[in-house]
Amino acid sequence: MAEAFNDLILPVDKAARYGAVAEEIAAVLDGEPNLTARMATVASMLAATFDSYFWTGFYVVDPDKPRELVVGPYQGTLGCLRIAYGRGVCGAAAESGQTQVVADVHAFPGHIACDSRSASEIVVPVFGKAGELIAVFDVDSAEPAAFDETDAAWLQAILRDTFSV
Repeated sequence: MAEAFNDLILPVDKAARYGAVAEEIAAVLDGEPNLTARMATVASMLAATFDSYFWTGFYVVDPDKPRELVVGPYQGTLGCLRIAYGRGVCGAAAESGQTQVVADVHAFPGHIACDSRSASEIVVPVFGKAGELIAVFDVDSAEPAAFDETDAAWLQAILRDTFSV
């Protein structure tokens, strides 16, 4: 069984669905140099692809405030405006440079509840062409344990291919 995403037919299998949307994102962004446009497109297309994603977007490194993230392009309810490195799941990803897969956000030390529906979360660091941290990509789900290594691997690949090449 499959679902239609614009002209793309998306498979039900999660890994196959990521593969299909990754190809579509690459095609849509081919030749687009603007960082904001790239982030907005990635957030929109991934949010539209996965029903379990209720907040999908970027927190961008603020060049004027060291060790602070500021909300960037996203899909969903109001997000936190600023997050310090080391604070919450997004701050942990920024601080460590490592993907954070959190099955139960309520058990995560220092979790920031921007939306009370959040039950699980995945946050992937986004690196630029020179290897510098430029943002984190945050996805929240109202479902507990909604994210796994399949999500981590595919999101890391999509973000790497979109922002660090």
